[in-house]
Amino acid sequence: MSLLERIKELGDIHGIDFIGVAGISQVSNEIREISGSLLYDYPRALSIGIVLQKSIVDLLKDRDIYENVLQYQTHAYDVINNRLDNFASIVSSVIQREGYKVMPLPAAERIDSNRVCASISHKLTARLAGFGWIGKNCLLINLDHGPRVRWTTVLTDAPFEENKEILESRCGSCNECVKICPAQAILGRNYVEHEPRDVRLDVRKCEEYFHELKEEDKLEICGMCLCACPFGKK
Repeated sequence: MSLLERIKELGDIHGIDFIGVAGISQVSNEIREISGSLLYDYPRALSIGIVLQKSIVDLLKDRDIYENVLQYQTHAYDVINNRLDNFASIVSSVIQREGYKVMPLPAAERIDSNRVCASISHKLTARLAGFGWIGKNCLLINLDHGPRVRWTTVLTDAPFEENKEILESRCGSCNECVKICPAQAILGRNYVEHEPRDVRLDVRKCEEYFHELKEEDKLEICGMCLCACPFGKK
């Protein structure tokens, strides 16, 4: 059994829905603008994903109910992110035992408050691993589950075979995420490789919306574009 097969077997045990390999050398310059020298030793990455429970996401249809939003925060963010981080740590230990370099990255972090970004885009890594395309809402859209998947990334120099097939966007003229966004932050532009995120998403409007929620003593949770995507409702 190959190393990747062993990792995927572990994934089945831990309830992981997606494990794939992305070659990140082609986008290293974009990523290094954020993460600096962190990626120099890592030509590829494992993309790891867990599908959110449909019943949890559907609670957002009645998000004025506090208990619904609390349930969503707990089971679509806190619990899932912990599961992803724990599995990334386990996988990293397995890879390191084989003599390869490895760097697990947090499922949820922010290293730049001004740009509102993490050290690497888990969604971009998932796209390169062949799991979907970047939607107008800047989320990874999977053909079967839409944006209802949480992702994390493990960097490595292990000689895994990289995915070669990148899926084209199927968003087309759909603007459901644009129409439902309470912050009016989604600009309705399809993803174009190497374009900055700002041409698709005004992240400052998202931040302002969360600030308003906090001022109203509400949980700082949205997820409406995730809930509205037709691909996630299948």
